[in-house]
Amino acid sequence: MAEDRFKKIKVFLVDDHPILREGVRSYLTSHGITVAGEASDAPEALRKIRKMSPDVVVLDVNLPSLDGGELARRLRRLVPKARLIAFSIHSGEEYVVRMARCGVRGYVMKDQPTAELLAAIKQVFQGGLHFPSGLTDAILEPPPKLSVNQPEQAALTGRELEVLTLLAEGFSNKSVAARLGISARTAETHREHLSHKLNILTVAGLTKYAIQHGLTSLK
Repeated sequence: MAEDRFKKIKVFLVDDHPILREGVRSYLTSHGITVAGEASDAPEALRKIRKMSPDVVVLDVNLPSLDGGELARRLRRLVPKARLIAFSIHSGEEYVVRMARCGVRGYVMKDQPTAELLAAIKQVFQGGLHFPSGLTDAILEPPPKLSVNQPEQAALTGRELEVLTLLAEGFSNKSVAARLGISARTAETHREHLSHKLNILTVAGLTKYAIQHGLTSLK
């Protein structure tokens, strides 16, 4: 009887890898969880979730069209009753802490057994939290304040400054990669690092920052 309540959970999957979604869906369904819908990117997720109102949303941290943290923020406003779980290849503390501050109730790495994701879904559905062990203090710690004596861009690497400038000038991740001679995945990683370091989640915000700090000729 204790497991019966979990059969009522409606889960929505957001990930741009169809094979991964298929595997997760198959596993969850075989364990009595209803996968009510899925999406490959943020716009599709926002459109479908608005109509569906799922209980739990499992979202990839790295999405092609919108940062996972920004998607989490939007989902918190769109479906405030839904519990969010970040599903990521990244195990670094900065990723976990940032996603927690964006409103997720759980964080599961993709290289863990799928049973870990199932446990997280059940835990957050009941109102709990599910984060990697040892990171509770870091998650609860208030975000650090920027020093007024040290420019923010001093913490950025030369490559990150190049990526920031190109993003501000309207280039996509793929175009940035082509111009710098790096892979699209590497360009995306640099963008993620920019967002983490500057606490700016959108391209519009990064563009404004670049203009304010004289990193682009745009006005």
